[in-house]
This record gives sequence, C-alpha cells and structure tokens, in this order.
Amino acid sequence: MFNLIFYFMSFAILLDISFAIMGAGIGAGLAAIGAGIGIGRIGGSAMEAMARQPEAANRLQTTMLIIAALVEVAALFALVICFIISGLKA
Repeated sequence: MFNLIFYFMSFAILLDISFAIMGAGIGAGLAAIGAGIGIGRIGGSAMEAMARQPEAANRLQTTMLIIAALVEVAALFALVICFIISGLKA
C-alpha cells in the first residue's frame, strides 16, 4: 500500500515539474516571437521614415538601434525568467 501511495506522489511531483518545463518553453517561445515582431516593426517603420526624410537618417538609425536593444533586453529578461522557472524543483 505504501508503495502505491509513494508511486502516485512521485508521479504528481513529476507532473508538476513537467508542467513547469513546458510552461517555460512556451514562455520562451512567446518571448522570442514577440521580440521578432517588435524588431521587425521597428526596422520597417525606421526604413519608411528614412525614405520620407533622408536627411534625418542618422538620427533615426540611432534611435532605431536603441529601441531594438531595449526590445532585445526585454526578451532576454523573459528568457531568463523562463529558465529560472524550468530549473525549479518541487
């Protein structure tokens, strides 16, 4: 009887850990997709602005790179949180 209870308890713990790892993977994927969409929109908008005002290209490029770096930092922060969640044990 004790072996059966121990088996079900260990299965529940394993199931909780597997849900945490699956959630971390989904979270990392969503963070990467969000960063890709964000950087794509930044680049597209900057190219459109440079086409409309070529004389402001240097200033737009600098601003675009700063904003892209901020988007990447947010995505990396989300990935670190996902890795921390997947590393937790019950």
